[in-house]
Amino acid sequence: QVQLVESGGGLVQAGGSLRLSCAASGRTFSSRTMTWFRQAPGKEREFVAAISWRGGRTYYADSVKGRFTISKDNAKNTVYLQMNSLKPEDTAVYYCAAQPEYYSGSYYYTNNYQYWGQGTQVTVSS
Repeated sequence: QVQLVESGGGLVQAGGSLRLSCAASGRTFSSRTMTWFRQAPGKEREFVAAISWRGGRTYYADSVKGRFTISKDNAKNTVYLQMNSLKPEDTAVYYCAAQPEYYSGSYYYTNNYQYWGQGTQVTVSS
């Protein structure tokens, strides 16, 4: 069993920055692809960024590429999302998710995730 706890959300003005953290329990963190999704009111949950257990490769949605950076610290069992140049359209609840161990399926689809955090609200004012 893996528990994920997000933190770091809040209210920020457009152009500002936030850093989200996701702390994971358990000893299998390093063998899982970790991903951030987000869900705005009335919209489906969407992929934001992923970091693979294979060599730490990273993947980003086009809408955040160049502004957001995903990273992880295996020693701390924590994955981060540094968000810069925030826009009002980035407003959403941000979720951390973990795939099964050594899983090679697509990072893009929510069905490919085994564990989810409770989410943290990010609000960007214009």
